[in-house]
Amino acid sequence: MFGKILGFWRREESGDQHGAEAKRLLKKLDRSRLPKHIAIIMDGNGRWAQRRGFPRAYGHRAGVESLRDIVKACSELQIPILTVYAFSTENWKRPQEEVDILMDLLVEYLNKEIDELCRSGVRINPIGRLGDLPRQAQDALKMATDCSRNNKGLILNLALNYGGRTEIVDAVRSIAADVEKGLLRPGEIDDKVISERLYTAGQPDPDLLIRPAGDFRISNFLLWQLAYTEFWLTPVMWPDFRRVHLLRAIDDFQRRERRFGGLIKK
Repeated sequence: MFGKILGFWRREESGDQHGAEAKRLLKKLDRSRLPKHIAIIMDGNGRWAQRRGFPRAYGHRAGVESLRDIVKACSELQIPILTVYAFSTENWKRPQEEVDILMDLLVEYLNKEIDELCRSGVRINPIGRLGDLPRQAQDALKMATDCSRNNKGLILNLALNYGGRTEIVDAVRSIAADVEKGLLRPGEIDDKVISERLYTAGQPDPDLLIRPAGDFRISNFLLWQLAYTEFWLTPVMWPDFRRVHLLRAIDDFQRRERRFGGLIKK
């Protein structure tokens, strides 16, 4: 029932209204200056549903459609890395029914999409304290990780049971353990050592953070990695977010000067 309602709404509200703009932006993009790593806080699902008289669960399901579209767009643009904030360490505070729905949607997404993701060369890389997730979710993540392990295209970081502070705590614990074993001296600890202990070890920090739904905070997301990331905020709710919005964000990103604390040489 909801699928029919959602499909009708999508046709009525979106249609081809963004098609011309998306084509214009795509043609305008400088392919040599695309962000290497995009991070997205997928926010607004519940509010989107409630404003339309639906339960919050319908918003989460609609949000999956946006994720599918954005993953495909990033893959087509040959963006190397996309990190999406799917479930935070604080989200356990939500009603158990909503948590269960989110976990079920994760399993459903991975099982339904893994073949298409692999055909597109996408590599699934879950990050966070994954051992605390329900067994079914852990099994689906292992399946998707194993199936996509050798893919060479977009790396899709799924941040699950993720918190920026817990990531730093885990990194500090790992470093302290090596100091205790005599494998590392305190004076050798620097930015590089810490970065290598994060969940995103080996990956460049995000160039661009996208936050839909109108909030102005980072919500405990990638606290270390976002030090010099460019932010792009929009009031558009995540279920309404499509590739035209992604292209707007990239277009805006390409018009900024990134100084990393220094000055631009002229």
